[in-house]
Amino acid sequence: MEFAFPAGATVVVTGAGSGIGRATALLAARVGLRVAAWDLAGDAVTGTADEITAAGGSAVARVVDVADPAAVRGAFADSGPTTYLVNNAGPASSVDVDFDRALALTVGSVRTVTDAWLASRPGDGAAVVNVASVAGNLVGTDSAWYCAGKAAIAGYTRHLATRLAPAVRANTVAPGLIDTPRTAGFAASRLGRDLVARNPMGRAGRPEEVAGAVLFLLSPLAGYLNGVLLPVDGGWMVTQ
Repeated sequence: MEFAFPAGATVVVTGAGSGIGRATALLAARVGLRVAAWDLAGDAVTGTADEITAAGGSAVARVVDVADPAAVRGAFADSGPTTYLVNNAGPASSVDVDFDRALALTVGSVRTVTDAWLASRPGDGAAVVNVASVAGNLVGTDSAWYCAGKAAIAGYTRHLATRLAPAVRANTVAPGLIDTPRTAGFAASRLGRDLVARNPMGRAGRPEEVAGAVLFLLSPLAGYLNGVLLPVDGGWMVTQ
């Protein structure tokens, strides 16, 4: 698969231990990027990096708390020049957490990582893709903090797009119901089954399908896409 990335460029992928983040890291390596895989789960993110290197790619694993500014700055210092950033890490919607704290973990951490990335001087052709959701942006769901946080990520991305271009492009993907370890319980529920039944594609999405959208938006092929909110939902929203 050809995305026209410059040879040797590095991407940081947060939340790379599983789900969409893992799929994004694996695809990034397959298209020739050097991957800095970040996650709180050490064994999981090491597994992602090991899979990449076993397949002949280049990857390093870092255990990073994206809500800790000092840890984030240190991880960027270890990663070296980083042209691309994927802000994917964040708490699952099912987590029972205080609203204000949840927003700090959801959108506050995206800002923390992005600020540190920008301070590291990402260089020519820099691009960031933030992972939001159809929740909060195109549909209202539980929980309150999840909807608010995912909408805030899209709003923050639009801010970046208008203030940083043309030096840096910023875009957002908004996944629908994606088949990941986090959503396994929900997908098996009555509501989850109903959502799948009403999806024109007749199934949940795969993490690899979100990863493809992320890599496209990062790539030079999307050089005139900036400030986009791209649903990756199988067309579910057009049925609502």
